[in-house]
Amino acid sequence: MDKVVIKAPAHLHTGNFDLNGELGRLYGTVGFAVDIPIEVTVEKSEDVQANEKWAKKYAKIFAERFDIGGVKVEVKSKIKPLVGLGYVTTVALAIGKAISELYKLNLSVEEIALAVKRGLITAMGVYAFKNGGFIVEGGFRVGLREKMVPPLIFHGDVPENWFFVIAIPESSSGKIVEMREKLEDEILFNLPKMPAEMASELSRLVLVKMIPAFIEKDLKTFGESLTAFNARLGEFWSIYQKNRKYCDEVVEGCIDIMLKRSSCACQSSWGPTVYSIVEGREKARELSTDLKSFLEKSGGGDVFCVSANNRGAEVFKFGDR
Repeated sequence: MDKVVIKAPAHLHTGNFDLNGELGRLYGTVGFAVDIPIEVTVEKSEDVQANEKWAKKYAKIFAERFDIGGVKVEVKSKIKPLVGLGYVTTVALAIGKAISELYKLNLSVEEIALAVKRGLITAMGVYAFKNGGFIVEGGFRVGLREKMVPPLIFHGDVPENWFFVIAIPESSSGKIVEMREKLEDEILFNLPKMPAEMASELSRLVLVKMIPAFIEKDLKTFGESLTAFNARLGEFWSIYQKNRKYCDEVVEGCIDIMLKRSSCACQSSWGPTVYSIVEGREKARELSTDLKSFLEKSGGGDVFCVSANNRGAEVFKFGDR
């Protein structure tokens, strides 16, 4: 074949339920794949070429790791990197999957993640890429950080009439991106130990409220559990957020608006992306209108409404003979 196109979903983090580690694992992540496509086209080439920096970085890593000739990568996406939508991990996995197909390497998504070292601290990106839907993964074993892919412990298709209303405040984006580029690795490798009581509380929320409510398609209870989980975890991360549960006052304003119209309001990862889940298009439109009005007065930003992605990445091959 001459060319491979990968269309993969963005993903949203709700958070991690065990940053304590006393039971032998760390992190463990809850989140969703959403229907915001990241499209990557990869062709064979004599050297490594790419139309943006993250694609160039991971194409080079993958090409050197597997000693292939070269590739030309084109990312067709308007998604901002490092704002809480999983762009960098998704691009890295998409490039690896495309190269594996082009050069007939027959690599699994997990093997690709290990090769490019993405989706290993939290595997949300791996399972969003592989499966889509609502995802809970179990964390990596203590001592095997970035040497294993955390196991998937729950996965389910999100109902078609549940819609994600997503806001990305413009005034917050620049400082978050700058912080992540400069400090994220240092912070993650030097996190304080989460109190066992907090890890137990978060894990209990996932096991006995969040997952059962999802199975029962009880969006009110499910949303309450997501909101409580995300806010409680925000208390742990507050030392990096100027003693706030959320990254700044604009994000807090979005959270307040979301909770007036739904039971769900969460910051994704470091932010500034925030999201709610509502039932039906009309409720999604109403919430979107409120958020747009607020952001117009607060430095601008993007608001959009999407469904979950329950498929994972799609692969399209061209030039087969």
